[in-house]
Parts: sequence; structure tokens; C-alpha cells
Amino acid sequence: MKILLNLLLTSTLFFGYVCNLYAEDTYKIGAVNAIRVLEQSPQAERARKMIEEEFTSRDKQLISEQKSIKELEDKFNKDKAILSEQERTKLERDIISNRRDLKRKQDEFREDLTYRRNEEMGKIQKQIIEAIQQVAKDNKYDLVLSEGVLYASPKIDMSGLVIEHLKK
Repeated sequence: MKILLNLLLTSTLFFGYVCNLYAEDTYKIGAVNAIRVLEQSPQAERARKMIEEEFTSRDKQLISEQKSIKELEDKFNKDKAILSEQERTKLERDIISNRRDLKRKQDEFREDLTYRRNEEMGKIQKQIIEAIQQVAKDNKYDLVLSEGVLYASPKIDMSGLVIEHLKK
């Protein structure tokens, strides 16, 4: 009986010691929804507006050229019965040439737009990473998770803190 009592007392003391160790080693963990931060950051909104302004005139020019080609095609379809062979051939070549030029311009436009968007988003992503690190330091987080998190309770979601930091 005495051995059993000593064993029970020893195990209770050991359990208390282990619990105390775990209590001292608690960690503050946070999670960031990077997509939400990117969508709601004022820097991303400014970049979107800047890129839109930068590319609006080219976009309008491409739309205008599309309308011109459509008008040529309509004219061709309407008048092809009364046009001479030479006029019909010339108009067909003009349409094909204009389509080819438009396609090239559209491809260049998309490439330029993608390049500029990626360039600006790269800058913003760097700012977001710096903001996450600063918020984590300021709030004494031990670990911050972002990519690959399937669920984070609102209790550990620090996305709002990061967005507020970015607004400053």
C-alpha cells in the first residue's frame, strides 16, 4: 500500500511538472489569408486603378479597330455580289490584313498588361510580407501561417490586422 501511495504521489508530482512545462511553452500562432489581404489592401486598389488608367486608351483603340473591321466585313458581305472580282479580292485582303494587325496588337496589349500587373503585384506582395512580419513582431506571434491553411478560426486570423497595417 505504501509503495502504491508513493507511486501515486510521484506520478502526480511528475504530471504537475510536465503540465507546468507545457504551460510555459505556449505559443501564439496566427494565420493570414493572403488573398483577402491582397484584395482589400489599399496598395492593390491603387495599382489596379493605375494600370487601368495606363491601358484604357490602348483598349479603346483596339475596340475601335474591331468595329472598323466589323464594318468592312459587313460592307463586304452586303456588296460582294455587285463588286468586281478585283474589288472583292482587294477588300478581302484588307479585311485579312486588318484582322492580322488587330490580333498582333491584342496579343501585345495582353502581354504588356500581364507584365505590368505582375510587376505591380510583385511590389505589393513584398509590402504585404513586410507588413505580416511587422504585425507578427508587434503582436508577439511565434508562428504565422499563410499558404496551405485550409481553415483558421477567427481567433487566430490576423488578416484584418495586416490590412489595417497596410492602410497606415
